[in-house]
Amino acid sequence: MMEKMWSPWRSVYIESFNLAKKEECIFCNSVLENFEHDNSLVVYIGKSCFVVLNLYPYNNGHLMIVPNRHLNDFSLLSMEEKSEILELTDLSMKALKSEINPQGFNFGANIGKAAGAGIDDHLHFHIVPRWSGDTNFMPVLGEVKIISQELLETRNRLRKVFIELVEKSSNGK
Repeated sequence: MMEKMWSPWRSVYIESFNLAKKEECIFCNSVLENFEHDNSLVVYIGKSCFVVLNLYPYNNGHLMIVPNRHLNDFSLLSMEEKSEILELTDLSMKALKSEINPQGFNFGANIGKAAGAGIDDHLHFHIVPRWSGDTNFMPVLGEVKIISQELLETRNRLRKVFIELVEKSSNGK
């Protein structure tokens, strides 16, 4: 028999988008935000995609890779966008390994409401750092998820590592 784990904190997140105006997109607004803005969760901006911390993370360091273009169909991604998504996935995992040393990752996308997408009108890919035993009684019984590091602190640390990794890659090292 399959055990069920509930994540009631997600309902606040999902409902916040149901209440928002249809013409507004949290991801389009994120990429248009000033990257240097103190409250921006954007970690890195590539050519056709960007990396942003999830405002409602499953774990510390939960990143999302988002195409700049507003689209919800994987088949509409250009080859450049698909390639950059994989490059940014690799870069993100290296940065997370360097900063918070996860033991594994979940990587993927929920495409469409039926697949569990909280935001189904703008395609995005999740990278969730994982550790053995990272699910405990708090989210299951207490309806609370404990994230051990403040989001903006995580963003600042990851931005620094992204820059270092990109510079190292550019220099052929």
